[in-house]
Amino acid sequence: MDSEIAKKVTAVFDHRRLNRSGSSLFTAFAASVIALIVFTVVIVSNLTVRDISEVVKIEIKTVVPYLPLRSERELSAGKNNYTIKQITTVKENNNLEILETFGGKGVSEKFQQRATEFLRDDCEVSFMMTWISPVDKFGKRDVLSVESVFKSHPRGCLIILSSTMDSPRGFRVLKPFLDRGYRVTAVTPDLPFLLKDTAGESWLEEIKTGKRDPGKISLAQNLSNLMRLAYLFKFGGVYLDTDMIVLKSFKPLRNVIGAQTLEPVSRNWTRLNNAVLVFDKSHPLLRKCIEEFALTFNGNVWGHNGPYLVSRVARAVEGTVGYNFTVMTPPAFYSVNWIEIGKLFKVPRTEKDRKRVEVKVLEMQRRSYGLHLWNKFSSKFEIEKGSAMDKIVSDHCVICEKVSVS
Repeated sequence: MDSEIAKKVTAVFDHRRLNRSGSSLFTAFAASVIALIVFTVVIVSNLTVRDISEVVKIEIKTVVPYLPLRSERELSAGKNNYTIKQITTVKENNNLEILETFGGKGVSEKFQQRATEFLRDDCEVSFMMTWISPVDKFGKRDVLSVESVFKSHPRGCLIILSSTMDSPRGFRVLKPFLDRGYRVTAVTPDLPFLLKDTAGESWLEEIKTGKRDPGKISLAQNLSNLMRLAYLFKFGGVYLDTDMIVLKSFKPLRNVIGAQTLEPVSRNWTRLNNAVLVFDKSHPLLRKCIEEFALTFNGNVWGHNGPYLVSRVARAVEGTVGYNFTVMTPPAFYSVNWIEIGKLFKVPRTEKDRKRVEVKVLEMQRRSYGLHLWNKFSSKFEIEKGSAMDKIVSDHCVICEKVSVS
């Protein structure tokens, strides 16, 4: 059927070209081009009618070009044709307050002591999350993410870097886990300590003194992007967003980052995501990411200092000696994209949708280490009883009840 369609369309275009030019050479060339286009369209159309797992793999947001990092360009004197201008500005009071929540005076020694004591050698896997919102915003889905960590890693450790969760109210949120013997704690972060002796140290000082423009995007969000890199560089382990559901043990994973999208034909990755990072301490990719963050920081473009940053760095150093890391395909952590995620929260209304969801769940059980919920888009959805998410929640909870934050 596909070949017949291709022939008919090619024939139509051949006829039109003959009427216009009469050139047999041009016609043959045009026919070849049209046939190739039709063939490509047929392939893509076939992909779009398959199950959800195939659809989400071909969603392409941004193709990351192979470009040298600014840090590498600046090593070649006189060859820096690409410069991001930094605007000098005066810090606003709210930015000063935000910076204090990421490490004020006297925090360093306390942070080092608490983090070192907590991260003992008997941790099955060491996990880290960040929380930059008020404690009362740490809701059921965030709690579910914590539950899923311990469901797959009963002897794991989880440290939450947060000044708001490091409080009596935050302790009450985590107490149900502590009562069951799980190792979890919230610690006020010390970003200056984490950035010491890296390029991020001078960047932070420039932000503090007003020499660097924090931009329109939330400074706290960008500090969170930087802090996860700096923490892993200092201690190593696994970073997770709080809307990531852990589906199986991360013990086999080492120096891993997940691809969010692939190029449909070559199947090469086009964009990475920083919602999951698994790295040894002092890994050179992390240092390069911190360096790129400091040199090319742009507080006015969403994702520039987060997902797009790790994509730029990984693209630049991939295959380079000394940078040993693995890019995992979308099913590992991002098997469902943000457009499709709502389908998991609802009970399928048709037999076709039911089969697609079943295929997706089976694929996740087989190939996925985690499921990103894309809370920014899925938070409006309630989990319907009997839905795929209802089953995922019941299969990966350890408390399995509402946790109060009041």
